[in-house]
Amino acid sequence: MCMVCIEKHFSNLRSSTMKKIVLISCVSKKGKSKAKAKDLYQSALFKLSLSYAQSLNPDKIFILSALHYLLDPETEIEPYDVTLSNVPKNKRKPGLKVLTSSEKIDWGKKVIQQLSKKSDLKNDRYKILAGQQYLKPIIKHIKHIEQPLAGLRQGERLAFLKKHSNNE
Repeated sequence: MCMVCIEKHFSNLRSSTMKKIVLISCVSKKGKSKAKAKDLYQSALFKLSLSYAQSLNPDKIFILSALHYLLDPETEIEPYDVTLSNVPKNKRKPGLKVLTSSEKIDWGKKVIQQLSKKSDLKNDRYKILAGQQYLKPIIKHIKHIEQPLAGLRQGERLAFLKKHSNNE
């Protein structure tokens, strides 16, 4: 078999085993009691992100949680008040924990550790529906990333997700 043929064969094998994975960030608006993660997060942004993610028919969807790291949407969790977002002190609600720079680095290491057990960081395709604060600690460890919401403001994100999700 010629070298070009062998290379093409292995390239085809790799692409057939690549998974499509969607990562969605958690949100501050949550229900009041223990629920599956997909039901606990209450904001329009989260609900539309989940609907959009499901419409892509990925191999797996995970939630990037400031407290729980990498969450399966079916995992039951209690409400919590932790974020990676840079919320100014005068805008924080009482009890909100904003992760420090070093905590964000540790968070990213833990997420990558968990993600590496559930996916192939070098070959799988990741679509990330999360803000930069959730992406920054993990981006350098994931090879194939698509960010359809990058550069969009809140209203633009919602409009994009409405247009492209099952919730039209």
